[in-house]
Amino acid sequence: MEMQEIREEPEKTAEDEGATGPAPEVKAEEEAEPDHYAKLHNPSEDVYSESYYQPLKAAAAAAAERLLWLPSPPAGLGCQQCATGWLALGRSCFYLSTFRLNWAESQRNCSSRGGSLAVVGSHGVQSFLTEKGFLKYWIGLKNEGSTWTWVNNTVLQKSYWADRPQEGDCGILSSQQPADRNWIRASCHASSYFICQLHV
Repeated sequence: MEMQEIREEPEKTAEDEGATGPAPEVKAEEEAEPDHYAKLHNPSEDVYSESYYQPLKAAAAAAAERLLWLPSPPAGLGCQQCATGWLALGRSCFYLSTFRLNWAESQRNCSSRGGSLAVVGSHGVQSFLTEKGFLKYWIGLKNEGSTWTWVNNTVLQKSYWADRPQEGDCGILSSQQPADRNWIRASCHASSYFICQLHV
């Protein structure tokens, strides 16, 4: 009788006791299951995704284009209230000209910009325009008969006439003088710089 070699089984541990069936085999990389996710990207899916996303891209582009063409009067509300070259004060924008015209031409020029010659309705506006200007400017004040009226057809209430306002039927704000007394009179046919006002 020949002796057979008895193989010893490795001792079972607590981890092995839960397994009842044969242990799963670990496959080598070559034998691993094929990657099904790789099949998801094929030309027919590209057609689907392009047909799905193209309208979205077009809609986004159209929305962006509309944002570029928002109508903006001289100002967009928010940080910048007035157009370039205009100065903001409250709900008004002011433009101090860099060229001279007579009073009527100045009013027409302001109208073409969407406004009128400036109406100084408060001490705040008077001080602001005096501080920002460096010259003599037409304002929207004219003598009609014996009454000084603004271009918006209101009668002058509070005035800032200089001690010697000179002669003439149209009003000028002289920013070279103190704000309390810097209005002078001039012939409406004389040429001067001017201040436009636009309400926003």
